[in-house]
Amino acid sequence: MSTSAARDRPRTAPGWPELLVGLAVLALVAYGTGPLVLTPLGVEGVARGLALGALSGVAGIIAFLVALALRVRRPEAFGVRGTTVRWLLLGVLGGLVALVVARIIGVITLLLGIQPENIQQPYTEAGSAGVWSVVLSLLFLALLTPLGEELLFRGVVTTVLLRYGAVVGVVGSAVVFALMHGINAVFFSALVVGLVAGELRRRSESVWPGVVVHVVNNAVSQLIALLLAGLL
Repeated sequence: MSTSAARDRPRTAPGWPELLVGLAVLALVAYGTGPLVLTPLGVEGVARGLALGALSGVAGIIAFLVALALRVRRPEAFGVRGTTVRWLLLGVLGGLVALVVARIIGVITLLLGIQPENIQQPYTEAGSAGVWSVVLSLLFLALLTPLGEELLFRGVVTTVLLRYGAVVGVVGSAVVFALMHGINAVFFSALVVGLVAGELRRRSESVWPGVVVHVVNNAVSQLIALLLAGLL
């Protein structure tokens, strides 16, 4: 086959260009919008928490769409395909397991005297203005954010890294996912969620079980945070 024919042949699987571009777009949208838009406009309190909650999901969706449009342009190649009820139920179980394991790790770190920065306060404040704010905070943090982040991290990052084997694919994408949240109180929770969601992505060949894992973890975590803050 000639070089030009090989170059013109359509791509069948995402690779490093999709991964790097996707992460770059996520960082630009998610981390640039706050300082460039929200802060100059003086958006604070409930409005800022809700805006950041929505942004975390929207940024992931935009990053995924850019990666999708780059070369492959087939959602199925990124694991965006149907799955069975069994895998979705395993996603529910996985979300609960991830939540418990992350909380245990959190207690251990506190017992060791490690108190990482808590970056979740704005999200708790997002639900502090009554029922409407609670509903919106759950919509953004427990539905939109899991969808966007799973499309990017399990749909793009895990898919690309799985070409190097199950360990690199699942563990590597989970570490990238956790690091994108920063070295703070969310790191270990993100790492555990990433491991569970990544393994379900690998076994089911679909991103949707991981979305369910993420939805369950975020929904319960947000409700617990609101309860502890006396907002429910």
